[in-house]
Amino acid sequence: MRISKRVAAIVAAGAFSFAAPVVMQFEGLRTTAYYDPIQIPTICYGHTLTATMGESKTIAECDQLLQDDMRQTLSGLAACVRPELQPNQWAALVSWSYNVGAGAACGSTLMRKVNAGATPDEWCPELRRWVYAGGQRLAGLVRRREAELKLCLGS
Repeated sequence: MRISKRVAAIVAAGAFSFAAPVVMQFEGLRTTAYYDPIQIPTICYGHTLTATMGESKTIAECDQLLQDDMRQTLSGLAACVRPELQPNQWAALVSWSYNVGAGAACGSTLMRKVNAGATPDEWCPELRRWVYAGGQRLAGLVRRREAELKLCLGS
């Protein structure tokens, strides 16, 4: 996968090293395909794009999928985030967008605030609004958003 210079710079700044543990913790590793809480076929660390029920992957394949998915997520975000952000802020956005999708992330109020020049104290708390899946508030998403918020604010 070819990545832009901006994405490469963000990766080099350490955003992935901050984001990967959050993604891994909250997605969990499952080497056999399963249905997520809203019945989407999923495998490995929350990979949904090509997951099919009955499929299995090795840990090495899951690790590669995670890297590829995180790069794709970051590329999607880099296309819609205009200001320069700190690595911890990128990491929080990558984890969030990995979960909700770059399209939803880029079209969100949170992203409008980021691009309007709001301070992290103003836009990071928007993460707390993203705790619903399939119309239901999920405790796991509440915990994940709190972890992403702390990462975003650097605390």
